[in-house]
Amino acid sequence: MTVSSSGMRRRHLVTLAATALFSARTFAQDAWPTGRTITWVVPYPPGGSTDVLGRSIAQKIAGPLHANIIVDNRAGATGTIGTAFVAKAAPDGYTLLGTSIGPQAIAPHLMTHLPYDPLHDLQPVITIGTIPHILVVSANQPFRTVAELVAQAKAKPGTVSFASGGNGTILQMQGELLKQQTGAQLIHSPYKGDTPALQDTLAGVVNFMFAPAAAALPHIASGKLRALAVTSAKRLKALPNVPTMTEAGFHDFVVEQWQAVYAPSKTPTAIVNGLNSEIGKALKDPAIEQLADKLGVTLVGGTPEQLARQQEADSAKWAKVIRDGHITIN
Repeated sequence: MTVSSSGMRRRHLVTLAATALFSARTFAQDAWPTGRTITWVVPYPPGGSTDVLGRSIAQKIAGPLHANIIVDNRAGATGTIGTAFVAKAAPDGYTLLGTSIGPQAIAPHLMTHLPYDPLHDLQPVITIGTIPHILVVSANQPFRTVAELVAQAKAKPGTVSFASGGNGTILQMQGELLKQQTGAQLIHSPYKGDTPALQDTLAGVVNFMFAPAAAALPHIASGKLRALAVTSAKRLKALPNVPTMTEAGFHDFVVEQWQAVYAPSKTPTAIVNGLNSEIGKALKDPAIEQLADKLGVTLVGGTPEQLARQQEADSAKWAKVIRDGHITIN
C-alpha cells in the first residue's frame, strides 16, 4: 500500500504529539512531585481574596498532583517579602507564588532596592482572575458623577482626598491616574489595608476611593455608598446603571487588579505546563466559581504567555504613572 507524503507527515506529527504527551506524563508522575510537599506562598496576610481563593485552588489541585500543598503567608512590604522568597527558591516546582498585580507590576517602580526582578526572576504560570474596582463616595457626599468630583477638586485645590489600602497599591495608582488625567489636586490618604480605608470612606473622613467590587457592593446596596463609575471595560452586572470610567469621559482608564500564580525562573516547562493545566481545571470547578463570585473575582485562566504579556503591559502602564507623578513609598 502506498502512503502519501502528507499522510506520512500526519502520522509523524501524531507520533511526536503522543511521545511528548507520554514524556510529560512520565515526567509529572515519576519526577515531580513524587510525594513531596509543595509550598504555595501568599505574600499577604490570611483572609484576603488572594489568600482565600489560593487556598481553595491549592486544595483542588493537590489530589490530581498526588501532592500535599501547604499555604504559607509571608506578608509585608506590599507583598514583596513573600515574592522575594519565591524568586530565590529552587526552580523545582515545589515553591509557588499566589500573588497579585502589586508586587509584579507596581512595586518594582516604587522600590529602589527591590530584592527580585519580577520580569526575570519569576516564571508566569497562570492568571487566576481579575477584580474590578468601583469609584465610591459616602452617601453624604454631594458628588453624583466623577466629573462633579473632579470639578470640586479643581475649584478648591487640596480639599478632595482619596483613600487607599496603602502606598504602592493598585488602589492608590488609580487615584494617581485620575490626578494625572485631569490635573486635579487630589490628596492621597494611605491606610493599612483596604478595610480601614473603606471604613473612613463610609464615614466621610475622605471623599472617595477606588474600592474592590466585592467590598463595596454591600454598602452600595444598603445606600451607604454611592457608586460613580467602575474601572472595568464593561459595566458590572451588579451595577447596570453605573457607567465605566471610559463612559464617564476618562480614556485609557480600564484598570483591573489581577491575581496569578508564578514559579521561580527556570522551572522546567513540563512542570509549568502541568501546573497551568491543573489550575485551569480547578478554575472551572463549580465550588471555585461560586467562591470567586463571592469574592468579586472574575476567573480567567489562560496560558503562561498571556499572563506574561499582561504583566509587561501593566508594568509599563504603572511605571509611567509613577514616574510622571514622582510617586514614592514613604
